[in-house]
Amino acid sequence: MSWRVALILLLWPSAAQAQTMRPFSTFRQLHGETRLTARLEYAAGNLQIAPAAETQLYSMDLAYDDGRYVPVSDYDAQSGTVLLGLKPAGEGGVRVVSRSQLSQVATVGLSSRVNLAIALALGAVEAEAELGGLRITSLDVKTGASRTMIRFSRPNAVRCRQATFSAGAAEVSIMGLGNSRCDEIGFEGGIGKVTLDFDGAWISSSQVEVKMAVGELTLRLPRNAGVRIRMDKFLSSFEPAGLVRRGEAFESRNYAQTERHLDLDLTTAIGGVNVEWVGDR
Repeated sequence: MSWRVALILLLWPSAAQAQTMRPFSTFRQLHGETRLTARLEYAAGNLQIAPAAETQLYSMDLAYDDGRYVPVSDYDAQSGTVLLGLKPAGEGGVRVVSRSQLSQVATVGLSSRVNLAIALALGAVEAEAELGGLRITSLDVKTGASRTMIRFSRPNAVRCRQATFSAGAAEVSIMGLGNSRCDEIGFEGGIGKVTLDFDGAWISSSQVEVKMAVGELTLRLPRNAGVRIRMDKFLSSFEPAGLVRRGEAFESRNYAQTERHLDLDLTTAIGGVNVEWVGDR
C-alpha cells in the first residue's frame, strides 16, 4: 500500500464527519388565532426563544448540520398545534462527536398575542428563553445534558395553570418566577446546578414542589411575598437565612401579613441548598 493510499484511508473518517451547515426558516402569520399549543423538540446545538414579530404566530430560523439532523415544522390549523425543532437523522439518536457539532443555532419566536401552551424537549443544548410578556397558560420543560436559562423578565399576560421543569445532568437557571403567574410550579432535577429565582411582581400566589437528587440548589426568595418552606432532606445542607421555624416549616417573618404567598415543598438528597433574598425590602 502506497503512503498516499494510507493517508487517504486515515483521513477518510474525519472527512466523512465534516459538517455541512444548511439554513432553514419557517413562520406563520397571524390569521385571527387566539391560542397555540407549541411543542419544540431540539436535539443539539444553541437555541434562543423570544417573542415573535407582531404579525407572526410563530417563527423558526435554523443553521443545522444536514448530515446528522433534520428540521421539523408541522402546523395543524384545526387543533391549533405546531411542532418545531431539530431531530436526529435516522434512528441513531443524538451523537455528540465534537464541539463543532454544537455550532448549530436556532432562533424561535412565539406570538405574544395568543394564549400559549408550551412544551420544550431539549437534548444536548445550550438554551436561552425569554418568556416575559407572553400569554402562557401552561409550560412543560424537559432538558437533558444541557445548559438552560429561562427568564420571565415581565409579568405573564395571563394566569398560568402549571409550569413543570425536569432536568438530567444539567445546569439550569429559571429567573423571575414571580412574574410567571403560575398557580403550580414543579421542578425535578437529577445531577447538576440549579437556580430558582422567584423575583417578580407577585400578582398571584404559587405552590411550588422541588425535588433535587444530587447537586447544588440556589433559591432566590422574594421579599415582597410571604414564603413558607417545608423540607425533606437527606445528606444535604440547608441554611434558612431570613426564615424562622414554625412547627415543621420555615417561614418568612411577613408570611401572615402578606396577601401573596410562595409555599414551597422541597426534597433533596446529596447536595446543598442556598438561600438568597431578592426584590424590595
